[in-house]
Amino acid sequence: MKIQIIGMGDDGLEGLTTSARDLVMHATFVIGPRRILEHLPPSVTGQRISIDADLDLLVREIQSRWGQPTVLLSPGDPLFYGVARFVCEKVGKEHFEVVPHVSSMQLAFARVKESWDEAYLANLATTPTDRVIERVRTAAKAGLFTTEHMPPNEIAQRLLATGVDYFSAYVCENLGSPDERVTQGELLDIANQTFSALNVLILVRKPNLPDRPVDLIGRRLFGNPDERFLQSQPKRGLLTPAEVRVLALAELDLGPRSIVWDVGAGSGSVAIEAASIAMQGEVYAIEVDPEDHQLIVSNAERFGIRNLIPVLGAAPEAWADLPAPDAIFVGGTGRTISGIVQQAFARLRPGGRIVANVASLDNLADVHRTLRECCGKDVSVKMINIAHATDQLERVRFAAMNPNFLLSAIRSETA
Repeated sequence: MKIQIIGMGDDGLEGLTTSARDLVMHATFVIGPRRILEHLPPSVTGQRISIDADLDLLVREIQSRWGQPTVLLSPGDPLFYGVARFVCEKVGKEHFEVVPHVSSMQLAFARVKESWDEAYLANLATTPTDRVIERVRTAAKAGLFTTEHMPPNEIAQRLLATGVDYFSAYVCENLGSPDERVTQGELLDIANQTFSALNVLILVRKPNLPDRPVDLIGRRLFGNPDERFLQSQPKRGLLTPAEVRVLALAELDLGPRSIVWDVGAGSGSVAIEAASIAMQGEVYAIEVDPEDHQLIVSNAERFGIRNLIPVLGAAPEAWADLPAPDAIFVGGTGRTISGIVQQAFARLRPGGRIVANVASLDNLADVHRTLRECCGKDVSVKMINIAHATDQLERVRFAAMNPNFLLSAIRSETA
């Protein structure tokens, strides 16, 4: 006998289909959040088991009810930021049937008469607030499930504190119930009000505004001009140049959730732009020089990057406790770079990518030999020769940068 996961709105049993209502009425056990169970009528005679945030306890309760008529109640659509996804992944889909209800997110967008097919959606109970704020900054629309610890007024205050003031806001409370209410206003208005615990916050960007906040215009996802990064003065010019950075990031082939190491990170330019691409992942910037390590911290703050973790220490000791990466960038000019590349390659996940940037022919030969020993002949080598135009005597001339060499390789899936 399968356990029934039934979505329920604030209108309770009355909002369910006849078949879903019958399942609740005839269940021996009814599991769900306290606020839902308290509003069930006395005619629901099954034993009520209240579980709110403890998902591990929820799994244990479900497993102890195998073979008995059991219903798990969930707000709205159980598969849309609900418990159904968690328990199905934890226990197995074959043990459940899911009966959805209209999601409160869907109701909220309907109430404010906005489409939600391209909106950024997030649940603040499961997503770090800083990450949500960063995504909202450049969104056209956003729908947020708030929490008691992060209510709409707190979200509005945090957005305003980061210079985001170009959204119309709607707080949709107690959707589907008799005391439903929708509050519309500027973020400043929302920041000074309090709301009931059951709400959805909708943000809609005002028309005819730039595609990003004014303070971000000129800031690129990657390939930012070198002068935008803080650099230590005696070593100025050792930053990975923007043109090399762009090609290196392309070779790293990052995804939204990639785990990335930047070994020999310097002031952190590659790590910062990798973190901008892998916004839901983690980037570890490993640097042995304390001054450069502090520059990484300052540059990350300057670019508003929250998923970059500066690591002070020398390779390979510094990465001993780091999670296995999907991609590694190694930069440096020392004679030990080939050894670092070899040890870093061994830590890659199967299918992971390594990219090394060197400037001398000796290091090029050493690293190329090392990578061929690690993965065979499939080593990509690029020489990057860039020249910048200068005006001299009313004529355009070009000044060449020193050549850079990018070597990249992929660890075998069977490694």
